[in-house]
Amino acid sequence: MAMLTNVLYWLSTGMLLPVILLLLLSFGWSLALIGDLYGQFARRLRAGTSWNTLNDIAREGGVKSAVLADALPESSSLRRPIGALEAAKWDEVHGDKIICDYEAACRRSVESAVLLMRVGPMLGLMGTLIPMGPALVGLAAGDIASMAANMQVAFSTTVLGIFIGAVGLVVQLLKRRWAQADSELLRYLLEVASAESARGVQSKKSEVAA
Repeated sequence: MAMLTNVLYWLSTGMLLPVILLLLLSFGWSLALIGDLYGQFARRLRAGTSWNTLNDIAREGGVKSAVLADALPESSSLRRPIGALEAAKWDEVHGDKIICDYEAACRRSVESAVLLMRVGPMLGLMGTLIPMGPALVGLAAGDIASMAANMQVAFSTTVLGIFIGAVGLVVQLLKRRWAQADSELLRYLLEVASAESARGVQSKKSEVAA
C-alpha cells in the first residue's frame, strides 16, 4: 500500500512542471485573445455607421438595387458574406448556405475562447492541489521555508487559472453576441431581398395578365 501511495505522490508531483508550462502558454494565449477582441471591437466601432446604413436600406426595401458591400469598410466582418450574397443575386437557397458558412466560421473563432474558459480553471486547480502535498510534508518536517514556497506556487497557479478562465468567458460571450447580431442582419437582408424578388415577379404577372 505504501508503494502505491508513493507512486501516486510521485506521479502527481511530476505533473507540476507540465501544468505550470500549460498555464503559462494559456496565459499568453489569453493575452492574444484580448488583443484580438480589442481589434474586433475597434473594427466594429468604425463600421457602426455602415451597419446602421444597411438597416436603413433594408427598411426602405432597396436591398437588391444597392451594392451593399461598397457601403462597408474593408475591415468589416460583413463585407465578405454580403459580397457573396450579392454575387449569388440574393438567391434564397444559396444565401442561406452563405449565412450558415459565416455562422460556422464565427463558431470556430469562439472555440479557442471556450477551450480556455474550461481548461484554465482546471489547470489552476491542478496547480493548486499538486504543491499542497509537498507543503504538508514540509510542515510535518518543520521546514517552513519549503512549505511557504509550495504554497506560493499553489496560490499563484490558482490566480492564473481563474484569470485565464475569466478571459475565455468574456471573449466568447462578446464574440457570440456580435456573431448573432451579424447573422440576424444578414438573414434580415436576405428576407428583404427575397420579398423584393417576390414583389417583382408578382408585378410582372400582373402586367402580363393586363
